[in-house]
Amino acid sequence: MVRSQAEPGNEGFLLHLCDFILPDMLHAVIMAGGSGTRFWPASRQAFPKQFLTLSGDRSLIQSTSDRCVNWIPAERQWVVTNAAQAAETRKQLPELPAGHILVEPCARNTAPCVALAAAHLLKEDPDALMLLLPADHVIKPLEAFERAGKAGQALVEADRDRLVLFGVTPTFPSTGYGYIEREAKLAGSETAYQVAAFREKPEKATAEKYIEAGTFYWNCGIFIWSARRILDAITAYESEMGALISELTKSIGTPGYDAAIRELFPKMKSTSIDYAVLERDKSIVVLEAPFGWDDVGSWEAVPRLSGSDAAGNTVDGPHVGIDTKNCIVRTTSDHLVATLGLEDCVIVHTPDATLVARRGDENAMKKLIEELKKRGLDRVL
Repeated sequence: MVRSQAEPGNEGFLLHLCDFILPDMLHAVIMAGGSGTRFWPASRQAFPKQFLTLSGDRSLIQSTSDRCVNWIPAERQWVVTNAAQAAETRKQLPELPAGHILVEPCARNTAPCVALAAAHLLKEDPDALMLLLPADHVIKPLEAFERAGKAGQALVEADRDRLVLFGVTPTFPSTGYGYIEREAKLAGSETAYQVAAFREKPEKATAEKYIEAGTFYWNCGIFIWSARRILDAITAYESEMGALISELTKSIGTPGYDAAIRELFPKMKSTSIDYAVLERDKSIVVLEAPFGWDDVGSWEAVPRLSGSDAAGNTVDGPHVGIDTKNCIVRTTSDHLVATLGLEDCVIVHTPDATLVARRGDENAMKKLIEELKKRGLDRVL
């Protein structure tokens, strides 16, 4: 678990503003359209990693909903997903209103996803604030996340032009995360700053300089803003996308919606909300995250979430190991995995495919998936 170093309670004056905010303004939008190929073979196109239970007894997407439910009830939670994953999303989150599972007809990155969600929110609630978060992260403790969310809500309510994102204080020089550089603090706050710049995933030497500077955060992909403000910003910076969303909005709640989204959504530019808006806008605020965060990027995350035994092994399912060290083993309840003389391996058994790999080479999984496609083994993807 990656830990932020922010101290609880620094949100200070922001939290009392929540007393003056109508609680039904805030909606949670969960982005859940990923493929999670680094968790193959447990993760598949129709059952990607957000549906997996990697620790505890709730899947990643269920845990994402759970962490909001005390202050954003299910009737104000939304999920944006794709057609292949919509049925499983409904199955795992039956408490969400049926109309709150928004289905993209094709993948178009996060800017069209945000625009689609904002359009639906505004049809239901013209004053909607949007908490946007990925479906496949792990965040603890829940109290700290709620505190941060309410502080972000207060920031937006105090100035509805603000686009607020959460920054995690780096604990090591990661080359796998994007960074946010902060500048001046907002008046009266110890944890909210104007954003100076966004930085791409750096080389290690650059990441080390970021750590030394003490003015950089990891971009964890969690945002809060007015639905109207973000939709206006998308329209201002990506006018073609804005026009398409405007046309699609006319059909929301009508019998013609399904046909309209199939026609209009694929025409939208495939781009991230970071590129489309955040790196262009001048009203961006970063709020220092007081919670622990893990983006659960590969099987390497499982020992962080579940811990390891004395030999360094993390095991889920029946396993007998002799001279086995630092291995990750996952299997079904009816299938025993036995290992002998293994070290630093990942072993994942499913009913129709089994992975045996060396730990540490996460990029090799992409090559494996490409090879499976090349050999026509789509049935296991």
